[in-house]
Amino acid sequence: MPLRSIAAFRVALAAAIALSILPAADAAAQSRRDRAAAAGLGERMAAAETRYREALVGAANADPAARAEGDAALEDMEDVMLECERQRGCALSSLLPAWKRLLKEQADDAVGDTDDDLGAESVVEGGLPTGNVPEAASAAALLSEDGQRFVRMVQFNPAVQEGIRRWLTDMRVALVTSHENYQYMRHLMAPAFEKRGLPEALLFGIMAKESNGRVHAGSRAGAVGPLQFMPATGTRFGLGPDGSGFDTRYDPALSADAAAMYLSERFAEFGDEVEKWLAAYNGGEGRARRIHAANGGRQFWDADVYSQFPAETRDYVPMVIAAAWLYLHPKEYGLSFPKVDVRPTHFVLTRPASIYELTVCMGDSGSRHGYMRQLRNLNPRFEADQVIPAGAVLQGTTRMAALYSRWCAQGRRAELARQLVGSRAETALVRTGPVTPVRTAAPGAAASAAREHRVARGDTLAAVARRYGCRVRELAQANRLKAPQYAIRVGQRLRLEGCHG
Repeated sequence: MPLRSIAAFRVALAAAIALSILPAADAAAQSRRDRAAAAGLGERMAAAETRYREALVGAANADPAARAEGDAALEDMEDVMLECERQRGCALSSLLPAWKRLLKEQADDAVGDTDDDLGAESVVEGGLPTGNVPEAASAAALLSEDGQRFVRMVQFNPAVQEGIRRWLTDMRVALVTSHENYQYMRHLMAPAFEKRGLPEALLFGIMAKESNGRVHAGSRAGAVGPLQFMPATGTRFGLGPDGSGFDTRYDPALSADAAAMYLSERFAEFGDEVEKWLAAYNGGEGRARRIHAANGGRQFWDADVYSQFPAETRDYVPMVIAAAWLYLHPKEYGLSFPKVDVRPTHFVLTRPASIYELTVCMGDSGSRHGYMRQLRNLNPRFEADQVIPAGAVLQGTTRMAALYSRWCAQGRRAELARQLVGSRAETALVRTGPVTPVRTAAPGAAASAAREHRVARGDTLAAVARRYGCRVRELAQANRLKAPQYAIRVGQRLRLEGCHG
């Protein structure tokens, strides 16, 4: 919808709203309260539309807050529509979808999509970039021999075909979830592979098999992060504790860069045999190198080569290749990956909050399952229940930033989220019996260093830290707890060093 016609459209819409709110035949039957409520909805709609028009002007003048304000205004319109459907005498539901689409089209025309770091992405209704990557954008580095090697690897290999079947059946939810998680991190992870000429589809396949796109995933063997680096391998490629208590294996950008370096090394050893790259990634390059040398460089699928790898690796290789293929060719298999708005941005906390609290107050507008996983993946340094101080900068998307501004900075939902996150089961218990006096330290004594807390059921380290006024990382270091899980057990005694509460 052109910008110059919005005023005329508003006049026509206002007339339609007036007619739909109070149809002539039914006006007499409406109570005064119903008429007032319906009129109030019309006023709210007009106010939201005005905010949206102002956002368009700001967008045209490169105001960085304009898009978020426009999104918030559109959400106000949605709220009015929902209330209208419940309000007697209000019949706006037939008008609002068309109005929203037209306004959205105009906003996108005015603002455009200028996020260069999102790469080659398709555009869905409303101009939102999604994760549907054209095949040519990701497949070129995988394809050799005029683009046929990877095709043969998939179409004529029963093991890969079985992997495709597993991803499309029992593991379909895991694949779709992996894709959605990856889209939010793509701007952080894909550049490392692109820089080294490695296929992005392979990055997705590894991530889907290793972690399903969960940055804080960990294995019993000690591998952690979205790409599951072991401590020793991580150290070789610059990953590990950074001195602040954070293990950079959890960082999506740094782990992708390390994975790209690792695979580049394997390319130097094994040429374009992607299967051996993956076998080394899963089973260790030492084993892959020995098997490669002992068998005269024969291919991975040679029976003598294949049989020397452990069962886990023999399963891993075709599953990663299958996930990479489905990433490039979903439509051929009736697979629909979710289309999500992944435009990256950041927002500043105006008051202390945890990721748990932000998840509650943001709700699920624009995301099927809310924003907890996205917040954790994009801000891996913070534990979910850790209270993040005001002024901290969090990474997110334009949608998340708008939701934060609307629901989390202040207001009823923000207070409700804080109340829910701060609630503890133990406060519901009524204790009876004799009172045990608590001994206090003598004046001037360093009592805080000697105190202890016995872990009760439901305790987390962050909750203990809040209770006694300590910093989570200092408490973890005092008790030799490993990041990022900071796992504690019932009955464990925690030294409250550095605590003041």
